[in-house]
Amino acid sequence: MDDEGSAALEFITVGVVLLVPLVYLIIALGAMQEQTLGAEAAARQTARVIALAPDADTAELRGERVLADVSEQYGLDPDAVEVSVTCLPATAACPAAGATITVTVAAKVALPLIPAIYGADDAASIPVEGTAVQKVSRLWGSG
Repeated sequence: MDDEGSAALEFITVGVVLLVPLVYLIIALGAMQEQTLGAEAAARQTARVIALAPDADTAELRGERVLADVSEQYGLDPDAVEVSVTCLPATAACPAAGATITVTVAAKVALPLIPAIYGADDAASIPVEGTAVQKVSRLWGSG
């Protein structure tokens, strides 16, 4: 039996079989990293503009605008992003002077190349979350 040249063919075959999952893993981890950074940036910037706004109406408007902008920059689906804003100490109005604002942004990362058939894309999605805390000035809303 003549085995001349079969080692190169086997090496190429095994290399391709191992390379395809490795490339997919790199692409999937890149997508997860992008969405994680996006959620963290959205939480941080939203908390910051809320704390620096002169009043509650402006804070809400600026927060929504910043969230939409960061979502667009990082490729977050604006409809799938969930935002939670809480204040401590709990008051009737949030934000309030002297409060500590906590903004949490949650999103789901859809893994690449997963078809949207029978909910497979939903089952193959990774939840990511970013949280930021910002202190509001004691003089907030007085000027």
